[in-house]
Order: sequence, then structure tokens, then C-alpha cells
Amino acid sequence: MVLEISQIDQGLAQKNWEEHLSCIKRIENTFDCSISYVNDHLFVNCETPDCIDHVVSVLEEMLQLSDKLGRLNDKDVEYLIELDRNDSLQLIKTIKPVNLGTNFYGRSIRGKSLGQSIYLSAIHDYELTFVLGPAGTGKTYLAIASAIASLKAHEIERIILTRPAIEAGEKLGFLPGDITQKADPYLRPLYDAIIDILGLEAFQRLQEKGVIEIAPLAYMRGRTLTDAFIILDESQNTTREQMKMFLTRLGLRSKAVVTGDPSQTDLPKNKTSGLSEAIKVLTGIPQIAIVELQSMDIVRHDLVQKIVEAYTQYEAFLKEEDTREQSESGFKSRLD
Repeated sequence: MVLEISQIDQGLAQKNWEEHLSCIKRIENTFDCSISYVNDHLFVNCETPDCIDHVVSVLEEMLQLSDKLGRLNDKDVEYLIELDRNDSLQLIKTIKPVNLGTNFYGRSIRGKSLGQSIYLSAIHDYELTFVLGPAGTGKTYLAIASAIASLKAHEIERIILTRPAIEAGEKLGFLPGDITQKADPYLRPLYDAIIDILGLEAFQRLQEKGVIEIAPLAYMRGRTLTDAFIILDESQNTTREQMKMFLTRLGLRSKAVVTGDPSQTDLPKNKTSGLSEAIKVLTGIPQIAIVELQSMDIVRHDLVQKIVEAYTQYEAFLKEEDTREQSESGFKSRLD
């Protein structure tokens, strides 16, 4: 079935076609179709009308997005196809170019995947953003970069970063030093991200002035945080009480980002994660964005994406096995 596609802007097609041939090929291979652009006319050849609808949706978003963000790559198109499979392609329309400048070494800070671009747009547009996703998806780094950009633009007066102080699956025992030195190992990843963006000297100056504050979550109790950009990192390790306490610290002219990976909680098994519960409770409130990053958004070594996907599949298998065993156990008890 060959159909001429008229709903796609021909000007966009003409402008972006040649530099996206590999992306178009990826769409053809995924949907087992052929796409051609001849004499300013766009044609799609698919076996079914439903297939044509999916191809046109992905192709249209690809061309519009490339006009907004510049040249896309094969990974971006894979992301669009995955969103289409999940009926979530409308998320792409929320993306807008967000300029975060450069880091201390002169490298541009931007969303390196479509998921990260959606995340940055959410931070820009919403007063409170929850972001969920596996390790390596830039949850913490992009939140800190957004906070620093807001500080430089005089949109806020201070940055507050916090984490729950909880050991990641191992007992560290007694830690020497005062309270600051004891907390430092838990907060080190936040220091590393800020230093990468600002440099050590600039960070130390701002910290001494109280413009940047890094503290354990327990230090937030009883405070009202105004004119601030507040980041709660590793929030999967908060309890219900801690999460509620943090969310109610938000003062006037402030913005907050809550990051976490629900699959990596280090809480005792009898404790409910404050992050998982907050997502259930707060979904649907207009001023709150909830963004879910995927393994496709991982920007560390390529091997990290494969490791995360392998563990995700294995954990799903274990969960399925556990459910089956419980069902069998329940069935046997009814027989007895």
C-alpha cells in the first residue's frame, strides 16, 4: 500500500531530508516499509494503514524535532520509535532548546538524548520535577547544571543540594571526624558535579558565602527555603516522613528537583520508599512534572546501558518467579 503523505510540512522534509537518511533507514527497517521523497512529494509504502500511521507519526516528529534541536542521530530515532510503541510520542512536543552554557572545561552542557531534553524542559517549565531513571542518565548532573544556570541568570539566590545519608548496601561502621566530615562521603557525588561545572575555586567561594549549600536531608527539617533551587538526590532512599518533610520546605520563588532510581533503594525491606509513594500521591498536580528516563538515556560508557538492561531483565524474571511461587504456595494451602 503506497500513500502520498500530505500532512508533513514539505519545507521541513526538504530542509532535513538529506542529513537524516540513516535515521529514515532505521524507521524503514523497524516498520518494514519504504519511504521516498521525490520531487517535493513524500511517499510511504507499508502493508497496512496502521503501519502507515505509525511511520508518519515518527517521521513527522523526527523532522520537527530536527528543525528545533538540529541534526538527530539513530539513537534519537530509536527513542522516538520506543515512545510511539508506548503511545507516548506526545512527550516530544514538550521539548524546547534549553541553554545551560558550558562546564569549567568549556564543554557544552545540554541534553544528550531526547529523554534528557524532555527532562531539562520539565525543569525549566515546572516548579517541582521528579525524575526517575537508572544510573548514568544524567539525573543529578543536569539538575545541578540547571540550578547553576538559574543562579547565573539571577533567577534564584542560592542552591541547596541534599541527600539522605544511607549506606549503599554495605556497612561502613564508625566514621571519624565532625558531622560535616561524617556526611561528606554520602555527598561526594554532588561535590564532583558542581566542581565539573564551576571549577573548585568558584565552588569554594560560593560555598563560603552560603550561596551553595550541600547538606544531609536531616538538616532540612524546620526550614523554609525561599529564592532557592533545591535538589534532593537519591530520593529512593527517603522514607515517607522524610519525603513529606522535604517537599514541604519549598518557599516562595523556589524550584525543586527530586531525583531517584526506584530499583536501587537501600532502605530496609519493611520500609516504603518515599519516592515511590510520592509519585503515586502527587501524579496529576499541574505544577509537578514526573519524568522517566530509560536505559536509552544513559550517557556513560555504552557497556553501562547493556548492564542496566541485563539487570532489569533479570530482576523482572526474579519477580515473576517469586509471584509464581507465591501463587503455587497459596494454591497448595487451599488444597490442604
